[in-house]
Amino acid sequence: MFELFKISFISVSLLDLIDFFLLFALFFWLYNLLKDTVAIQLLLGLVLLIVLTFITEMVNLRSSNWLLKAVMGVWLLAFIILFQPELRRALLRISNLPVFKLFLRGNITQTIDIVLSAVKEMSENHIGGLIVFVRTQNVEMSIDTGVQIGAQVTKELILSIFNPKSPLHDGAVIIEGANLVAAKCTLPLSMVTKLNGHLLGTRHRAALGLSEQTDALILVISEETGGISIAESGKLTLNIPKNQIEAILREKLT
Repeated sequence: MFELFKISFISVSLLDLIDFFLLFALFFWLYNLLKDTVAIQLLLGLVLLIVLTFITEMVNLRSSNWLLKAVMGVWLLAFIILFQPELRRALLRISNLPVFKLFLRGNITQTIDIVLSAVKEMSENHIGGLIVFVRTQNVEMSIDTGVQIGAQVTKELILSIFNPKSPLHDGAVIIEGANLVAAKCTLPLSMVTKLNGHLLGTRHRAALGLSEQTDALILVISEETGGISIAESGKLTLNIPKNQIEAILREKLT
């Protein structure tokens, strides 16, 4: 490749520059993704090891270079093992990017169908529920309050979680893409206690509270009435007719 310039005895080509900027962009993206988690410390340590490895190879310190490469391999393995939840969430966020949604729309549609089937059965049997659909903004603080599930969304899984005898039924389930990430999650309560003359219960205030802070869409199933409500962008729509729920979810989530 054509040489652009030279630093000491190192030749830098156009391909080298492209390679460097791609690597920089990758680490910058990872940093922004993990900066609010403990994983960021290991990531910065990995960057330091890469820099030291490059320096020792450049000045031909063979023993130090071999040791650093060995440590870097172990460090990378430890990063993957210890921070599986963060990495899984990163992959889920990638799948939520607009460019990937074009290819994953079928999966989202299937998830909506599964959730709707469970929600209608819960409504008919007056089983309370709180279901969060994550969109572009993360809800990690809420995820961390619950029990990690990390399973594909199924009707049976949703019904078993919200079964009144289940230890996980009290709280919200959080869905990202086709995955049910966590259950028994605590959501921030809204300061609003009444809406159109109706006194709001804890589930409805929790749904409204999260919608005030993120762009998530939250489904609420009332245990008392069986009514289905939706919270989005700080607004709560109560008792939506069952024959309209599907159209609303498809419009907002696909």
